[in-house]
Amino acid sequence: MPVPAAGEPVPVPEAAGEPLRATRPPRQVTGLRQRLAELRGPATVPHPMDARALAALEVPLSSRALAALAANPGCRRRALLDGAGVDKGALASALGAPANFGQSQFAHQRGNSFEARVKADGGADLVRLLHERLRDGSEAPGPGAVATPDLTAPGPQGRTARTALALREATEAGRWALLDHPMVSLDVAGSPAFLEPDAVVVHPDGSWTVVEIKSFPMVDGSADPAKVGAAARQSAVYTLALERVAAMTGRPPEGGDDAAAREGSVTQAEGASVRARVRHHVLLVCPKDFSNLPTAEMVDVRKQLAVTRRQLDRLTRIEDIAAALPEGTTFDLRLTDDGRTPTRPVEELTAAVEAVDAAYAPECLSTCELAAHCRTRSRAAGRVEALGRGVRGELGGLTTMDAVLTAAMERPADGTPTGDPTVDALRRAAALRAEALASRPEAAACR
Repeated sequence: MPVPAAGEPVPVPEAAGEPLRATRPPRQVTGLRQRLAELRGPATVPHPMDARALAALEVPLSSRALAALAANPGCRRRALLDGAGVDKGALASALGAPANFGQSQFAHQRGNSFEARVKADGGADLVRLLHERLRDGSEAPGPGAVATPDLTAPGPQGRTARTALALREATEAGRWALLDHPMVSLDVAGSPAFLEPDAVVVHPDGSWTVVEIKSFPMVDGSADPAKVGAAARQSAVYTLALERVAAMTGRPPEGGDDAAAREGSVTQAEGASVRARVRHHVLLVCPKDFSNLPTAEMVDVRKQLAVTRRQLDRLTRIEDIAAALPEGTTFDLRLTDDGRTPTRPVEELTAAVEAVDAAYAPECLSTCELAAHCRTRSRAAGRVEALGRGVRGELGGLTTMDAVLTAAMERPADGTPTGDPTVDALRRAAALRAEALASRPEAAACR
């Protein structure tokens, strides 16, 4: 199978003897590719782990980055930096506000070791674990019943096409199959992004299950809700991408009205004589009780799917964000020959970053390397976003601390309501505070 050139649509393989078809018409990406290279720096390699991959750049995508981006679709700064493949961690350090989150080397090693154990024996144990959690009365996979297709191909475009072909072949074969680190694509802000799930299992009935392997423990059948939620959001991104492939892989036979599909637990596909659908319950695999033995639970991601779809639809196209920048804007750090020390003045970098609007919220501190910088700038400007999205929503049109304080303190002597519920509530709160301080003079001195 020929590998598509950068920027060309990824074809979904058809049945044997049929021509390949593209999922969308070709796009002209040369201008965008050049512009993003200028923003990143002509000599800078696109950052692979946290960049929203563009077909023109052929950068693999971190699902964590995409999930974080979908959770804050109003942040044009992150969308552009991820789209251009800018290393936000290095940029934050050069700005004097380094990120203080992420996994340690030990955590990475432990995670890799655990994943290798889970996938040992050709994934047979993993598939048996999935079958046990399904509890659907189907026959358990026997020895040698799990196929493990080779997904090797050059570049993200080639791997995506090879994955689509392997999924189609496994679905038509009607047997268990495990795809180890497949690659799928998802349209994000007008550009295809490449994603790499831990694994995808193909069932004999043609359905597909996303497998998410994490190194945090599952104690007595339960795990940290925050971590499970983050894993569910990442898995929802993979499920969305797989739905696109499933839509080109097969359809149920005539009269085959599947009850699970009617209930919304799977997505039916249309296009061939074989049934293909993506299950909306993913398998979360974790260590059991702090050991290195795997255990698993099914996680329903329908809610995360709906939220992610809605948020991705709100993302502004990268072309539009880049076109609005001042001429000559670049995030190039101008590193020294050893590639370690930035030489570009901090003032220039700050001006370049501030040329793109951000949508800071305290939640960004756990998902974005630039959050500390954005928080400092937000506080310096007195923006209410620094207090959280909930507070920002309650304050309505009052966008700065000065505006809030002015609205609270400038009240008429007769206490006549203004008609603005936000302003009236602020003035009432200010009056109650004044009364409380008046009753305790010693507290007023500590203001």
